[in-house]
Amino acid sequence: MAVLTKDIRNVVFLAHSGTGKTTLVENLLFRGGSISKKGSIAAGTTVSDYSDDEKERKTSIDLSVAYYEKGGIKVNLLDAPGYLDYIGQVIAGVNAADAAILLIDAVSGVEVGTVKFWKLIKGLNLPVTIVVNKMDKDNADFEKALESIRSRFGKNCVALCYPDGSGASFSGMANLLTKEGIDKLQGCDRDNADRLSSEMTEGVAESDDVLLEKYLEEGELSSEDLNKAFRTGVVSGKIIPVIPASIEKGIGVDEIMGIIRDYIPSPEDRPAVEAGSSAGKANESGSNTVSVEPQVEAPFSCQVFKTISDPYAGRISIFRVRSGKVVLNQMVKNVSRNSPEKIGQLFYLKGKEQVQTGSAVAGDIVAVTKLKDTHTGDSISDEKKCVKFKNINFPEAAISFSIRPKSRSDEDKISNVLGKLMEEDPTFQMFLDKQTHELVISGMGDLHLKTMLSRMKNRYGVDVEIGTPKVAYKETITSNGDSKYRHKKQTGGAGQFAEVWMRVEPLPRGEGFDFVDKVVGGAIPKQLVGSCEKGVRHALADGIIAGFPVTDIRVVVYDGKTHPVDSKDIAFQIAAAHAFRESCEKAKPSLLEPIMNVELTVPEENMGDITGSLSSRRGRVQGMDSEGGMQIVKAQIPLEEMYKYANELKSLTAGRATYTMSFSHYDSVPSNVAQKVISQSKKGKKEEE
Repeated sequence: MAVLTKDIRNVVFLAHSGTGKTTLVENLLFRGGSISKKGSIAAGTTVSDYSDDEKERKTSIDLSVAYYEKGGIKVNLLDAPGYLDYIGQVIAGVNAADAAILLIDAVSGVEVGTVKFWKLIKGLNLPVTIVVNKMDKDNADFEKALESIRSRFGKNCVALCYPDGSGASFSGMANLLTKEGIDKLQGCDRDNADRLSSEMTEGVAESDDVLLEKYLEEGELSSEDLNKAFRTGVVSGKIIPVIPASIEKGIGVDEIMGIIRDYIPSPEDRPAVEAGSSAGKANESGSNTVSVEPQVEAPFSCQVFKTISDPYAGRISIFRVRSGKVVLNQMVKNVSRNSPEKIGQLFYLKGKEQVQTGSAVAGDIVAVTKLKDTHTGDSISDEKKCVKFKNINFPEAAISFSIRPKSRSDEDKISNVLGKLMEEDPTFQMFLDKQTHELVISGMGDLHLKTMLSRMKNRYGVDVEIGTPKVAYKETITSNGDSKYRHKKQTGGAGQFAEVWMRVEPLPRGEGFDFVDKVVGGAIPKQLVGSCEKGVRHALADGIIAGFPVTDIRVVVYDGKTHPVDSKDIAFQIAAAHAFRESCEKAKPSLLEPIMNVELTVPEENMGDITGSLSSRRGRVQGMDSEGGMQIVKAQIPLEEMYKYANELKSLTAGRATYTMSFSHYDSVPSNVAQKVISQSKKGKKEEE
């Protein structure tokens, strides 16, 4: 069908794992006529969870894109994972959507994943609808769940529908906006529905000043006024509809389809997106930014929000068209990388199925294959009018493993395979630690990294051994030291002679290395002073006490002696290196370790365990805050203590806590810990020898 921007809906589905999100997407695709038969998670036949590891684990790992077309509306469904280890996929989906549907378990209520997803939704000002799923379970309580939602997310969360029964007797619902089905409710259910209906009418009226005045004067509102104001309130985020459902039984699916059709915004209803103008010319307000609106007549622009490495099709780039129209064989420009690209095959995605299309308009989501130099987050636009959208803000990795290929053939393939995995998931990172010579992979959690390692083995045939990465310690000095060293070597041929007088001084943390030439009277010629610096730099890398690089030190060469024949470059390199080591030994050398900034999101009831855990790991709490029933703890912790912290945190909080981590600074290692590190380092060097 030829789709118009106003008839597009882009919806991301979010939920704590196991709440029924993927089952809902499957039901919507079936009811929307996009698939002829509903699949199941148990059988591994859903459209969304199509990869082998998703089928095996029976949970979503990747962001999946699908769509249905019904009643002239095209609905793009973005099914995001529920585990926080895969938060990068969630962030990609939220950035491509115009609205979110958030599922909550009718018994468990608001969980830690729900709070995290809510924060992402509100950070992008997305309208949201909340579905209280599994109303057919024993102990399901819609009113209790609604109260929990309101206490966490605000009083503007209003019941759009009220359940007819609960548990095994849950059979449907009454619409509190249209009043349809209310007369079928019995007893206290009818009373509660009438009360919530009145509350909703008041809430809708309060979302619009003109409507509120009319409501106060007349005491009621027409169904037309209510419906129009309700949609306006939902689109603006002032109203958050809440409905009961049992997706497994199919109850509530039609109501959700109606909400998507009638109340969720089209791309035209959403605010314009700010982007950088490549023209470099300031607009009337003096800024180099432009507002990009989803107009088909405008020049083409888009942003890639997900990349798939397909073994047959190659790289698949999925993007949201922000303006204009994209067609086959169109020449465009990757503004992020300043490189030309050609749009080849265009298609809509339905899970792994690719549906060919000749074009896509502003607001739609479409995929293209084999772009040469385009990656997740890149902005692509018309060659003549380039715009660059803000980068998608993916979080820093929280946990790392060192890896080593098991065979020579794996060693040859590993870089290429890791590159493909990083293409698909920007929160998965790999780097070669130049100091420890280890290949290190980093991700959002233990489960995340184990999933990536499983994909390496099963998808690409690369098997690795994993270990805890070595900490990149450094060494420094804490006082001044002075030494002079004479290097003299006489053999049958030319000899070597050099004498260097040197002083070392500590520098403030983070200053690195400073070499100062204070030689006077030509005691050491300038070119040989350069040889001294070269020798010192070599010695820096070898360390003083444990073989770790030396930093935050000033080296002053202030005197020396030469020989008219035997003084040469290598002689002064050797003499300077020895003088440096001797000076440092007199300057109270010390070990430094990397300290990380750690932000933990912790349930209030676990705070005692967490503060005790931080203390045992030499952590220092820097500040605390509360948000949505969770405590936000900011602390600084040595990296050595963090490598296995993710598992401990899950154990202490039953998997409800999360953390993010970033490098802060280097600091001195306590003497008792330093002795262990030095001893282990010396033992390792002996074994290598």
